Amino acid sequence: MRLPQRALEPIERISEVLFGLIMVLTATGTLSVVNAGNPEIKTMILGALGCNLAWGIIDGGLYLLGRIEDRGRNLMTLRAVKQAVEPAAARRAIADALPEPITASLAPDDLDLIARKLSQLTESPKRPGLAAEDWLGAAGVCLWVFFSTIPVVIPFLFTNDVRLALRISNIVAIVLLFVCGYAFGRSSGLSPWPTGLVMVLVGIALSGIAIALGG
Repeated sequence: MRLPQRALEPIERISEVLFGLIMVLTATGTLSVVNAGNPEIKTMILGALGCNLAWGIIDGGLYLLGRIEDRGRNLMTLRAVKQAVEPAAARRAIADALPEPITASLAPDDLDLIARKLSQLTESPKRPGLAAEDWLGAAGVCLWVFFSTIPVVIPFLFTNDVRLALRISNIVAIVLLFVCGYAFGRSSGLSPWPTGLVMVLVGIALSGIAIALGG
């Protein structure tokens, strides 16, 4: 059994961390520095971790649905090529399955060659399914979502000073937001440093909106 090559693309991993950070910041942002005691802090920690765990489980399920959709789309393309009566129909099925830049760079002869190769493949399964590596990938997605935001909660576990813990937690969250923005900039061709700063502002703004709306 081989391990999944990649459960999430870089942009998807960044997005998952960003969503988790916003949820944790929403929980810590509603914590009163003046009135909060151990019960309130415990409730906040459990709520934040529980919310992120639930988000991770949901995303793991969505990952499995995505894998089925990918395999189903590939299966439909293969069947369309095999059942094509005319070469033009096979070329069109292949072109529709490929990204636009790749399709634009291929000549009709290239598409015909791909169609011949696909037609020679053995009989495919009747319906898309899931492999063991897909379940491992889903577990990886769940753990990534859950553990990536735990650093924001950790300060509350090691000190009874709510004000100090909240400050450290906010600093950690800001650093993680910046890292997400920096990585997003590098992955999308934007300038990393300005993108990191913008991501910090966006994350704080979204957390404020969630708190204001009772999120």
